[in-house]
This record gives sequence, C-alpha cells and structure tokens, in this order.
Amino acid sequence: MPGHATVLTLPPTLHLPHLRARKICTGCKSLAGGNWVIHQLFNEDSFLTFRGKENFVKKQKKGFTLVELLIVIAVIAVLMSILLPALQRAREQAKRSVCFGNLKGMQFAWILYANDNDDMIVNGDGGHNHGNPFQRAWVGKCWHDNYGSGAQLPVPDQINAIKNGGLWDYCKELDLYSCPTGYPGEMLTYTVIDSMNAYPQPGNPRGRGPTDVIDRLINKKRAKIRSAQLRIVFLDEGWVTPDSYAVHQPRAEWWDDPLVRHGDGMPVSFVDGHTEYWKWKGMETVKYGRQRDRVHQGPALVPSTPEGKEDLYRVQKSCWWELGYTPTF
Repeated sequence: MPGHATVLTLPPTLHLPHLRARKICTGCKSLAGGNWVIHQLFNEDSFLTFRGKENFVKKQKKGFTLVELLIVIAVIAVLMSILLPALQRAREQAKRSVCFGNLKGMQFAWILYANDNDDMIVNGDGGHNHGNPFQRAWVGKCWHDNYGSGAQLPVPDQINAIKNGGLWDYCKELDLYSCPTGYPGEMLTYTVIDSMNAYPQPGNPRGRGPTDVIDRLINKKRAKIRSAQLRIVFLDEGWVTPDSYAVHQPRAEWWDDPLVRHGDGMPVSFVDGHTEYWKWKGMETVKYGRQRDRVHQGPALVPSTPEGKEDLYRVQKSCWWELGYTPTF
C-alpha cells in the first residue's frame, strides 16, 4: 500500500544477479508470483545479494581515496628519509670495520716478517728493490705507468705482483690487500709510510729532507723505532700508487695528499700492531684531500689554519719523529 515500505524476503530459488539495486514494496504489481514490485533505489555501483530467505544486504565496492593514497605516500617518504641515512651509515661502518681488519692483518704480517728476519723490517717501497736483490719489496709493481690518469694494470698482473712481494708468505689472503671502498679494479689500496724502510732509501732523500738526516731517520730494524705506539706503518689510500707515502721532514708542507677515507679522516696501523681512525681537524685538510682524490697534480698544500697545521704535523711526527722546523700552531 502507498507509504508502506516493509522490506520482504524472497524465496530461496529467486536469484537476481544482474538486476540493479531495488526496493521491495507491498501493494504493487506481482513479481515471481507475489504482490511485490521492484523500484530503482541505489546507483549502478551498488547491488543486493539474495541468500535464501535472508533480507537484502547492501554491499558497495571499497577502495582508497586520493587523499588517503597521498597520505600513505607521504608517510613512506618520511620513513625513507629517516632510515636511508642510518642504513648508509651502518653500511659505511661495516666497510670501515673490514678495512681495519685488513690493516691489522697486514700489520701482523709485517711483524712476523721482522720476527723471522733478525728484526729487519720488510722493504716498504712498493714495486722496487733499490738494486738490492736481498731486499724484496713488500709488494711488486701493481700500478700502471699512467696511474695518475686512471690507467690500471690488468687484474692478473696485479695479483702476480702482490704474490711476488716480500709479505706474501706471511699474508696469503688477497682480500686483505685492498679496502672494500677502494676504486674498482684495484687489488692493492694500502701503502707504507716513507720512514718504514721505504722510499727514499738512505743516500737518496729525493727532497724529503737533508741526506744525513733522512739516512738516520729511515728505519731498518724494528727495535730502533722510537715510540712504536705512535709510528704509522700502513695507510689506506683507496688506490695503488708507486713507492711509499711521501712526507716532508724539514718544512710544513704536504707532499703526498692527505688521505680522506671512510669519512673525514683515514685508517692507519702502527708499529706495535694496533689500528686507529685519524679524523682530520682542519676543514682545509679535508677539502684539499677530496679535491686531490686519485690525482697527484697541482701545487702542494701549505696549511694556513692552526687545525690544518696540526693535521700535517701529526702525520710528519708519526713518520719521521724528528722534524726540521718548529710548529707554529
């Protein structure tokens, strides 16, 4: 009857899967043998389900709105901005730990060599024997003649050069000779500092300082090294270069560039076997080192700030112990 809107149930056999949503009212024309009629009520995106004698149940399609989707994307972006730097730092810390492990392994091999050779330390001038066949370098020539332009020796040649070195009998793990953050294709990324029986050899200072001073300060035997806990042996360069890590003795000027590795500093090993991470104090040290990464061109850095001078002095002192000038910082 008019105004009567009682919802009725349909017989179990009645199925209307393709009909639009309708309202069932009494008092109208018959449908399926009853006094029922179906009037359009909902939009085309809605439908009703018939389950035996149950009432009509309205169901609608569900989905994200544009605003909800944008909120989800914004939340994900915020989380990524927080987590990615932390993940990168964790990854770098892991690589730094591997580098320290490599340096410890190399330093231990260096100590074992001295133990087996009457306290004589291995020739630290990579790739050279100075005309002395009994003073085999710790590694052979691993660098290309055009290394400053990025040229590299084939990997098999580098491996052979490492295996022909004086330390191979004491350190036969190739992975220990290179840092995981070194340049691709470089099998050797570590170097020895000048004063550790390296280049220049006695009688050939090559500009490092006066001949008589350098001859006296080049260390040949471990027992004669003063303040072993403060004297550097190995450094992480990140790539392979000739000879050894060059350091001036008589003046406050960098020879080889400051190494900026694993952050704003460099990992090093010492005569007594321990390793450290030296963080540079001077911003000019960090800037210069990054600008000169994998190049040996341009004027040498003469530090102008107290922090920069202290960085240089620390490296020179750890190399020669005695300096030919008085620091001014």
